[in-house]
Amino acid sequence: MKVCTNAYTVTKKDNYFSVMTDSVEIRILFLTDSILRIRAGFDGDFAEESYSLVMTAWEDRMDDFLKGRRTRVEAADAVLSDGDREAVIEGRNLKVVVEKDPFRICVYDKEGTLLHADIVDLAYMEDSNHRRIHTSEISPEDCFYGFGEKSGDFNKAQKFMGMSPKDAMGYNPRETDSLYKHIPFYIKLNRGTKKAVGYFYHNTYECDFDMGREKSNYWKPHSRYRTDGGDIDLFLIAGPAVRQVVERYTDLTGKSAMLPRYALGYLGSSMYYPELDENCDDAILDFIDTTKEEKIPVDGFQLSSGYCTVETDKGIKRCVFTWNKKRFKDPREFFAQMDKRGVSVSPNVKPGILLIHPKLDEMKARGMFVKASDSDEPGIGTWWGGKGVFADFTKPSTRTYWKEMLRENVLEYGTSSVWNDNCEYDSLVDKDCRCDFEGKGGTIGQLKSVMSNIMCHITDEAIHETFPNTRPYIVCRSGHCGIQRYAQTWAGDNLTCWDSLKYNIATILGMSLSGVASQGCDIGGFYGPSPEAELMVRWIQNGIFQPRFSIHSTNTDNTVTEPWMYGHCTDYIREAIGLRYQLSPYLYSLMERAHETGLPIMEPMCSAFQEDVKCYEEGVDFMFGDSLLVANVVEKGASTRKVYLPEGETFYDFQTRTAYEGGRTVELPVDLGSIPLFVRSGAIIPMAEDKLDNLKTQQAQHIRILCAADRDGRFALYEDDGISMDYERGDYLKTSITMTAGERTVLDFCQEGHYETAVKTLYLDMIHREKAPYWVKADGQTIPHFLHRRKFEEADCGWYYSQRLKSVQIKYPNPKKDYQVIVSFEQFDLIGM
Repeated sequence: MKVCTNAYTVTKKDNYFSVMTDSVEIRILFLTDSILRIRAGFDGDFAEESYSLVMTAWEDRMDDFLKGRRTRVEAADAVLSDGDREAVIEGRNLKVVVEKDPFRICVYDKEGTLLHADIVDLAYMEDSNHRRIHTSEISPEDCFYGFGEKSGDFNKAQKFMGMSPKDAMGYNPRETDSLYKHIPFYIKLNRGTKKAVGYFYHNTYECDFDMGREKSNYWKPHSRYRTDGGDIDLFLIAGPAVRQVVERYTDLTGKSAMLPRYALGYLGSSMYYPELDENCDDAILDFIDTTKEEKIPVDGFQLSSGYCTVETDKGIKRCVFTWNKKRFKDPREFFAQMDKRGVSVSPNVKPGILLIHPKLDEMKARGMFVKASDSDEPGIGTWWGGKGVFADFTKPSTRTYWKEMLRENVLEYGTSSVWNDNCEYDSLVDKDCRCDFEGKGGTIGQLKSVMSNIMCHITDEAIHETFPNTRPYIVCRSGHCGIQRYAQTWAGDNLTCWDSLKYNIATILGMSLSGVASQGCDIGGFYGPSPEAELMVRWIQNGIFQPRFSIHSTNTDNTVTEPWMYGHCTDYIREAIGLRYQLSPYLYSLMERAHETGLPIMEPMCSAFQEDVKCYEEGVDFMFGDSLLVANVVEKGASTRKVYLPEGETFYDFQTRTAYEGGRTVELPVDLGSIPLFVRSGAIIPMAEDKLDNLKTQQAQHIRILCAADRDGRFALYEDDGISMDYERGDYLKTSITMTAGERTVLDFCQEGHYETAVKTLYLDMIHREKAPYWVKADGQTIPHFLHRRKFEEADCGWYYSQRLKSVQIKYPNPKKDYQVIVSFEQFDLIGM
């Protein structure tokens, strides 16, 4: 074993500080004023070879691989004061105290709050199994969030979790661990200080986290990170806001991809259709036509792997980069027909190759597979339909050949969307199987977690090379830190049950705080019997707020989960999906915000309302952007719904505009059509007035902006063509809407970018319960006042005060420039006149 018990010298070296202990050297670097790197060099070489980081202050072996995505910065300044008992390294925002005997490292913020403290004796260890361990002091007041994709309760205090991605079909939504992702990052939020700090363990090996479950009388309460190999390479990320931690973590690992707008639409899918004996293409086209007949919007179809099957003497087997022409007569024509209907198809692509694959010998000749641990033959593992071998994406020549096959067999048929699936590599049991690792050599135990990221990286390149000015849409089930910069993800093959509806929300919220803003869970459940009618309705009512909205199933009772499967409930489902499309201008703007900042789309209450500790355990209710509090019904047979409304805020019922003061729990009656939704004070929510049913071919021409004018607010409405890369060249329009509340409430509209908006009219829906306006001006012109609702509706421009909603309704032609709207709530003294 190796145990760091004493520190000797602390010295300044280049841009880092070296701490020599009685076991290993530890290096401390201030990457920025708020991001601290602490690295214990158990491997001794401090090799820099990261597939994860997009911001560094050093030369890295993967700089060329990540060219165009990685930024080099100068390390932040810090001053060392070394003494006999301790050394102090002080930066602008953080102070590191190295206590020498006994040895530990403590980190404080500029207010003197202790953000992190090692546990003496246990802090930096290599155990007898050569696992590397870091142990940190914790408090009963600490909450822990993130860890990528996890089941169970939202707060992971006193939980033990593994991080060994699995193909976990039908997983228990409360208990199964691990799921599909490997993201060793979490946020600690303390109830006493209300400050957050992030822990990013920059390491690709399998690992586990003990967040206070273990207890020993000899040491203070502690958490433990334990990994199978590599260095303890901790990026400690200061807040104090949870949002700041997420933004800084995504500075390190990348912001969410700017997906095409249609990626936010309803994505149809089912394993049923591609598994039919023949004419699967016709069946899928008929499904899309049926959605149109049922007046249900649709934008995409996730094409399961049944399309790429071959007939063998052992039955029909899945073989990637083949097409079953009995099931899909003419793939190119199929894609053309889907595109004609405004629907994007995402074919499923897997990195495993069965030993009966017709092109196996050609692939072996190119040396593209992970090698066995004891020979140069490919390593063999269990795969769909038998034994298989696995692509080694850490090898440059494999990446080149994979792109060729992807273009020739998928993209050139007419799609710019790919669904990368089953890329956990967990069925390679021998973790000593060898990978190229860019020529250096490594093991699958070291590198399997990054295979999905690299697979998405080269998929992104292949799409750009095939369609030079088209935005890629990549979907991926697995993922390591940084997967958000490539793909939209989802939490795999969930179980059809009420618990999945409820606990999948916490799974999504954990991913949101792990830098992955664009993700979701299969709506209606993937595996199990068909969902009962009530569960189906409730799941869709929740799913419309998930960034990825897909109804996808492989039901065990020979049924197919479809929006119209319960005729007496289809109206509820149609209404819910219609609300998502109505909210699409808001949702698309939130996706662009995630692309720029890394902030969540579905945001946990603890992050949105960090000052209210009553929000720290909430894992069902969440914020959809800054303005909408979503409190879905997730219990069977519910007739009421209790909702805690955070302190210091006012909320308005989305439908009735009834006002509720925060700091209390309200109980609302609900029926099967209820979607409890609250508008936050200061809200600005742009929505489509048009009846959109396709985000690929349609844009909102009439925008309704719902706002709560009791507090100042701000929102950036983002528009572009939704599909090209032109936004990178300034062909976008970002309209900053700033609301200044008061006796004269002012909305300032300021534009940035060159995109020609499709919006023809604006309709302001301003909640103001106290009284009606005196007058309204838009772009310097007085807006006519209507006292009769019908006359207001018939006019092109005017305002009306709704007594039922206690809301000012204002409409006018879009000025398409910077302008102001002024709403005067000054007292109109009729008697005095």
